[in-house]
Amino acid sequence: MRVYQEAQKLNVTPKYLMEICIQLGITGKTFVSGLNPEELKLIEGNIKKIQRGKEKIVITGAETIGGLASKMAISASDLIKTLTELNITATMNEKIGLENIQMLCESLGFSYTIQRTKETYYSGKYVDSSAELQKRSPIVTVMGHVDHGKTTILDTIRKTNVAQKEYGQITQKIGAYKVHINTGSIVFIDTPGHEAFSAMRARGAGFTDIVVLVVAADDGVKMQTVEAIDHCKVANVSVIVAINKIDKPNVNPEMVKKQLTEYGLIPEEWGGQTVYVNVSGLTGQNIKELLEIILLMGEMMELKANPDRPAEGTVLESYIHKQKGAVINLIVQNGTLNIGDYFVCGGTCGKVRAMFDEFNNRMDKAGPSTPVEVFGAHETCPPGEKFFGVSSESEAKEKADALKTGNVSKSFVVKKLTLEELQKQIMQGRINEVKVILKMDSNGSKEAIIGSLEKISSQMQNEVKAKLVTVHSGLGSINESDVLLAVSSGAIILGFNVSADNNIEKLAKQYGIEIKTYKIIYDLVEDVKAAMEGTLKPEEILSLSGQALVKKLFKVGKNQVVAGCLVVEGKVVRNSKIKVLRDGKPVFEGALSSLKRFKDNVKEVGINTECGISMENFNDLMEGDIIQSYVIITGEKK
Repeated sequence: MRVYQEAQKLNVTPKYLMEICIQLGITGKTFVSGLNPEELKLIEGNIKKIQRGKEKIVITGAETIGGLASKMAISASDLIKTLTELNITATMNEKIGLENIQMLCESLGFSYTIQRTKETYYSGKYVDSSAELQKRSPIVTVMGHVDHGKTTILDTIRKTNVAQKEYGQITQKIGAYKVHINTGSIVFIDTPGHEAFSAMRARGAGFTDIVVLVVAADDGVKMQTVEAIDHCKVANVSVIVAINKIDKPNVNPEMVKKQLTEYGLIPEEWGGQTVYVNVSGLTGQNIKELLEIILLMGEMMELKANPDRPAEGTVLESYIHKQKGAVINLIVQNGTLNIGDYFVCGGTCGKVRAMFDEFNNRMDKAGPSTPVEVFGAHETCPPGEKFFGVSSESEAKEKADALKTGNVSKSFVVKKLTLEELQKQIMQGRINEVKVILKMDSNGSKEAIIGSLEKISSQMQNEVKAKLVTVHSGLGSINESDVLLAVSSGAIILGFNVSADNNIEKLAKQYGIEIKTYKIIYDLVEDVKAAMEGTLKPEEILSLSGQALVKKLFKVGKNQVVAGCLVVEGKVVRNSKIKVLRDGKPVFEGALSSLKRFKDNVKEVGINTECGISMENFNDLMEGDIIQSYVIITGEKK
């Protein structure tokens, strides 16, 4: 067929058709020369691509092959053929997903725009555009030392938000509530303290925008105040200091400010960036001002979310209701949760059957920064778990099963953290900080250890690739708060003349955190120095093998006592190292000299078995003491 005749058939000018021929490498043609069938097919396909590119089709990612064929005005069989060429197998009524639809459009020359629906968000491929984001309420946690007035302030805020008759009807089960004032709304997380805060942080839950740190004007900075500050620093959240109890006589708020400057909370009026508010939870003085400052800080932080996407949130609490089954209390952080939505939460899933607010009112939907109680989960799940909507029941079950069996990444993944591991990462250039949490037996020890560590850190700053960072230092036994802070910050725990009970050691092992205790300051300092230099040698590690409870004492000679014991955990091993704990505190460390069952010497005694234990150079045992048996392992802790 001649070129000018083909141009008429394709509804283009002969000149345009000749340009297409040149682009496709079909040369030597004139307006009156002929085109063979292969050339005609190539030209026709190219012209269709160009024409398709001029008009955009709208796709969502949820279309079937039949639906796409209708939008593109192409037969479904032709689409399936093109997909086969792209190594994608699909049938007429099958969905191929947004990524494959985009690939198909590009292959056929179609321009397209994506209309965002729940389906496109469920695919997990999209980041919200700035035009889709809307302002949301700040989420606030109140923390501080016990008896400094956290609960009183929260109660006063609640009372100012609702009528007195309604106040007593608040369920208090959600663990959060929304406060409305003239200039906006604030969500308060009602957590018991910084341990709960860091437990949720340890699971990857960045649920708090602002922390209100409560310090009593008549008491000042206390141990829990310092712990709360350190937890906030690790979480990298903004802090507002509420100096409480200013209604009391002879209080000195300036003294509190001076104390807090030692921990980096420098008031704005002193040239710092921390906002301080003098309040009284008892009388309500300046509570309104505190709320307005929170809203102002939230405004400056430009907190935004997209209410038009599926819900994402964090679990605050979960429990079993006798009549209604598993209940999940959560805060929606992004998107909107609706009745009937399918969801996944850790290793469990479900469908939203009912929702309630903090006043026990039914809700049809819950948008960003909304605390809500949800019915419909198959099981309970731990606080801090991520909650997110999915498209179907089958997808919910599939993702929950995958999380349960570890086939996909969980919200929290245990990473082993030891001095040896830190040394390895320093040598490989993967980290530039050695973070430690220090627990000591006295202020004298604290000053000596911190001073020694600061000295070696200063001396070595030009010689090593990493610097030393003390995340937290305090007095007393190693506790749950220390372990959770170590998880959040990526620190190791070093103790001097202090111990951790068995439950804390188990928790640390669960999270992959190393606890190292010392009796000599020099050993502690040298280990840290060696890790920073890269000269730390594999050590002999004491691994707890079992524990025995002292039930009765028998005197078998002038200077020897045998303890009649019941092994309550693991096994006690002959010739092992031992620790004697009394009321959770170590009173002796040494070697086990004799282990007997009845009159026979034995190598080891297992759980729920009675035995006789004696030890070298220690007879001052008491009934109720715990004897811990440790075996030596050379090398890194497993």
